Amino acid sequence: MHLYELFMIAVSLSMDAFAVSICKGLSAGRPRPEHYLSCGGWFGSFQALMPLLGWLLGMRFQHFIVSVDHWVAFILLGMIGLNMIKEARSGGAEELGTSFSPRSMLPLAVATSVDALAVGITFAFLQVEILPAVLLIGATTFTLSAAGVRVGSVFGGRFKSKAELLGGLILMGIGTKILLEHTLLA
Repeated sequence: MHLYELFMIAVSLSMDAFAVSICKGLSAGRPRPEHYLSCGGWFGSFQALMPLLGWLLGMRFQHFIVSVDHWVAFILLGMIGLNMIKEARSGGAEELGTSFSPRSMLPLAVATSVDALAVGITFAFLQVEILPAVLLIGATTFTLSAAGVRVGSVFGGRFKSKAELLGGLILMGIGTKILLEHTLLA
C-alpha cells in the first residue's frame, strides 16, 4: 500500500474524531490549549491503538482468509464507508457535553475508533507495515482533532456532516481500488 493511500485512510478514519471535536469545540466556547490537546491526544491515541489491535487479530486469522482477503478489505471498508455516509446524511445533532475529562473523552475516543479496528484487520491481509501506518493514523487524527476543536469554536457544526461524508466516500473508494487491483491483476 502506498503512502498516499495510507494518508487517505488516516484522514478518512479521522473524520469521526474531527466531527466530534467540532462539537466539543462548539461546546467549549473559547477553547484553551488543554482542549486541543485533550481531543487530539485521546482521539489520536485510540485511532493508532485500534488498527494495531485489529492488525494483531487479523494476523492470527490471515492464513484462513488469504484467498479472499481483497473481498474482506472491500466489504469492511465499504461497510465502514456506508455507515459514515449514513451518519452524515442523518443530520442528527449529537449531544456531547462540555466536559473534556477522561470520563467524558474515553467513551468518545473508543466510539470514534471502532472503524479503525476493522481497518487494522484489513491491514493484516494487505501486508501493510503496521508501525508506520498506525503512527501516521494517530498523528493525522491528533492534528485533525485539535483543528476540529478550533473549527467548532469558530464555525459551529456546518462541517461535521461534510467531513463524515467525505471520509465515507474515501474509504469506499479505497476498498473498491483494492478489490479491482486484486481481481483485475490476478
